[in-house]
Amino acid sequence: MLAPGLPGWSAAARVLARDEPFVPNDVRRPAPSLLPPAERRRCAPSVAWALAVAQEAVAAAGIAAENFAVVFVSSDGDGDIVHRLCTALAAPAPAVSPTDFHNSVHNAAVGYWSIAARSSAPSTALCAYDASFAAGLLEAAAQIATETRPVLLVAVDLPYPPPLAKHRPVRHGFACALALEPGAALQLSVNREKADALPLAGFEGNAAAAALPLLALLAGSGETVRLPLPEGALRISRRA
Repeated sequence: MLAPGLPGWSAAARVLARDEPFVPNDVRRPAPSLLPPAERRRCAPSVAWALAVAQEAVAAAGIAAENFAVVFVSSDGDGDIVHRLCTALAAPAPAVSPTDFHNSVHNAAVGYWSIAARSSAPSTALCAYDASFAAGLLEAAAQIATETRPVLLVAVDLPYPPPLAKHRPVRHGFACALALEPGAALQLSVNREKADALPLAGFEGNAAAAALPLLALLAGSGETVRLPLPEGALRISRRA
């Protein structure tokens, strides 16, 4: 996990369990050690965040990175890249940076992960606007049920720079990763219930941060949570 005031799962779990206060300090751009130096410099900020949390989750799971199928989700992609592309295209003599173009596709993080993990496992990139995290979790659960293999779910959304920020206001960046395995102790169902409020302030509008109620549950708070879907919610409960 990575967000202001939540630097890694150990620290975040204490905050989400209400054992420590939430103090949203700034986050420095991570440098995922899985990537070669050249790719580490070239990747977009959202990719750096995504790979940092993916690396943390895989290390905690104790499973080789290449053994995970992967599902990467993001509602907004990389706002800095979008801003630079729009600025370049609006110039009198439009010229798009090859690196920015390379990083502009929605599945850029998946590509970098495949390089970093030396993985040829199945990979999926999803966007479902504000329901992106729940959609990704449903996709990961379906793959686990049908393929009986571990799936790495990674979600990231960062604030847009001005002037795009006024169209998609996001205060704090957020990234998390879940290393999911067959036989997990969570039960999922789709219903017409209302999604839960976020347990921490400042993450409103960040689609990836919709994961926070689930992460709070995993940190030991509660038995059932509901995450937003386009119509209703994804209900997640601990198995009895």
